[in-house]
Amino acid sequence: MSTQHPIIAVTGASGAGTTSVMRAFEQIFRREKINAATVEGDSFHRFDRIEMKARMAEAEERGDHSFSHFGPDSNLFEELEDLFRTYGGAGSGRVRSYLHDDAEAAPHGQPAGTFTPWTDLPAGSHLLFYEGLHGAIVTDKVDVAQHADLLIGVVPVINLEWIQKLRRDHAERGYSPEAVTETILRRMPDYVNYICPQFSRTHVNFQRVPMVDTSNPFIARTIPTADESMLIIRFADPRGIDFSYLLAMLHDSFMSRANTIVCPGGKMDLAMQLIFTPMIWRLMERRTQGVGAA
Repeated sequence: MSTQHPIIAVTGASGAGTTSVMRAFEQIFRREKINAATVEGDSFHRFDRIEMKARMAEAEERGDHSFSHFGPDSNLFEELEDLFRTYGGAGSGRVRSYLHDDAEAAPHGQPAGTFTPWTDLPAGSHLLFYEGLHGAIVTDKVDVAQHADLLIGVVPVINLEWIQKLRRDHAERGYSPEAVTETILRRMPDYVNYICPQFSRTHVNFQRVPMVDTSNPFIARTIPTADESMLIIRFADPRGIDFSYLLAMLHDSFMSRANTIVCPGGKMDLAMQLIFTPMIWRLMERRTQGVGAA
């Protein structure tokens, strides 16, 4: 954790909805005139798209049917921790980008599914903002979570997460439902061992729960909308959280536990604005005081 160079990390699996959280933070950064250095977790995968397919095929031949993007063998956890550590200490670090599609790849003159070269973060940022799979990862070799000042988990109930992934990967990436289902099954051991434990380390968790039948996500034709969902917001440490204010602003919400608010799913953006704006104010005030004292 750092006073002068704070780090915010949003973690969640593919299809969880971390992109929506990222957009909410972008609005806050723009409004508060905060220069954030943004890092996508995909850039810390170990292999590009072609090599990952080759590695999965090799794993299959060995009888390993669980080699996935979620586990340590296919990610650069040490490099991710080094980025967090270096940024927290000096406001710098080495990053790259993963080019998901042709539109992203064209300006770089590279094929989709490859990485850009490693470069230094631009100087002068106010904070580091990470969005990806492993912002709170801890293994026997690394502890990324210890370096973050604010950790946020985005965790739809599992059936909803699968529906979102099935719809997105089929509609936007052209994968067949069978191929996406195979990916979900292959990732399950790493999901249990490396993704789920992160949510016990986060400071705030957002979990969307659909209010419609999702009992068989593999035949669902539509993704439940925000208005068809409830949002569960859990605070690891409820001290300092103005629950009365949040309940007054988030109409039709209630507290299910002493550290948990439940509100309509359509209020997710408002909830994030209300919760995270004062948290970021405190990070920036502490940063200003630290810079002044240095």
